Amino acid sequence: MKRKIAMLMALMMAASLFSGCGGEKDTGVQSGTAFEVGDTGGLTLPLDDSNTKISMMVVSSKDGINDKLVFQKLREITGLDIEVMAFPNATAGEKLKVLMASKNMPDLMGSGLPTYDEINDLGVQGAFASVNDHLDIMPNFKSIFYDDPQYNWIFKSYQASDGKLYIMPWFDVQRDVNHGMMYRKDIFDKNGLKEWNNTQEFYEAMKKLKQIYPESTPFTSKNKDNLFSQLSISWGISAYGPYYDEDQKVWNYSDTDPQLKDMLDFLRKMYQEGLIDPEFLTLTEAAWTSKMTQPEKAFATFDWIGRLDTFKEQTATTYPDYDLRYANPMGPKGTAITLSKTFAGSVVANNKNTELACKLNDFLLSPAGAQLVTMGVEGETYTMGEDGKADYIGFEEGKKIGIGDLEDKYGLFTEGLYRRFDRRSNYFDFSEREQEAQDKIVKNNKFEPQDPILSFTNEEKEITTDRTAKLRKAAQEFFSNYVLGANTGDQAWAQWCEKAKSLGCEDVVKVYNDAQKRFDAQQ
Repeated sequence: MKRKIAMLMALMMAASLFSGCGGEKDTGVQSGTAFEVGDTGGLTLPLDDSNTKISMMVVSSKDGINDKLVFQKLREITGLDIEVMAFPNATAGEKLKVLMASKNMPDLMGSGLPTYDEINDLGVQGAFASVNDHLDIMPNFKSIFYDDPQYNWIFKSYQASDGKLYIMPWFDVQRDVNHGMMYRKDIFDKNGLKEWNNTQEFYEAMKKLKQIYPESTPFTSKNKDNLFSQLSISWGISAYGPYYDEDQKVWNYSDTDPQLKDMLDFLRKMYQEGLIDPEFLTLTEAAWTSKMTQPEKAFATFDWIGRLDTFKEQTATTYPDYDLRYANPMGPKGTAITLSKTFAGSVVANNKNTELACKLNDFLLSPAGAQLVTMGVEGETYTMGEDGKADYIGFEEGKKIGIGDLEDKYGLFTEGLYRRFDRRSNYFDFSEREQEAQDKIVKNNKFEPQDPILSFTNEEKEITTDRTAKLRKAAQEFFSNYVLGANTGDQAWAQWCEKAKSLGCEDVVKVYNDAQKRFDAQQ
């Protein structure tokens, strides 16, 4: 069981030196470049010897993005005259729609894209290049997404009505662990409390802290009703939709599952005893930050791992002992969400430049491409540190360098340019606290299995579209009333299950199970 994922960013490695389709090792400089390109995954460089113009759409608000070092190097490596069409995030989607309508779309698009369903519809109509028809010139895509049985499900899950694939997913662009439970280790240590290992231990720790600090709200959140879906993972379900039961090999509806009731009962108990912030469904980020950074106001929360160091920095002068740490999941399964290795995607226009655009996309998916767009060129944008991570050149010593800084200076990490991240880049250069979060989940394999990604017929899409929004809205209202109000207990739960049925939850589950049967039959 687990949560279904839909999109975000980051990862993979670049190393050896290969240059031809046969993968023969090169001894150094490739394709006439003045630097080592790295492992191209079988692509021969340059991709073109005629300096053909290829337009590429990216999302960026940085000045002069077209002339940034990473794009200059990409032109040098590939032999292509790459024209960067950059739009701010707020307008990228609309800009692309206009370009598509004018039949003047870019050759290669990696951001601002419509939904997968819309991409497939446009692909069937001839707007986009089919992956199936160009696999032979994309060795990196083929080795990752076609040859590897761990990832070749994309050809079933994302295929269009004509049986072809038009979306080209990105690979390994997310950290293994990016969110989760956190606790005030300084407060736990001060009061002789140990980090929890299960739901009961979490409850007992919060209760003890409430006794010691009666004015506190031990567990708080800024995530409003998204907290229900975030916590539900460690109950083995996925609030606000269906989840896949790996043991029974069937889809069930999370919001009517007995495990969801157990979670709501637990949260209600916490609420009644003052252990959870009474404002957890309405709290603003500013108010939440204030509570989390006060010495003795709140001691556990659910958030992004970057907060571990941010809050430490914010309290450095006011409360130097402050120590926020990543914690074990607090649900009975003790699992965290699995972030998919596949993410978002790119499309290639079906035109005279299709083959070159496909090859360019494939280079960006290679280890060498990942290295270039997240690290740059060794000796020019970075040096390799003793820890095996990139040390970026041209920044003030001691400065914490973010991916926005690297985009601004070199064009690295530009959205719509990357297809894969190098794990030696700063996106994976974790602080002690962030590394602790990775280790806690990865080393102990506390991941909830990822749900299958299914492909639906048009009729099935109509059923899920019609029912899902109404079910979610009703569930949000019910969860809130169940935890905070008087509409609670077995009778209220039974009434809710009947209401969910009347809103079509069983129809949605049937659609998923029917689609799962088709998925399994294609194995």
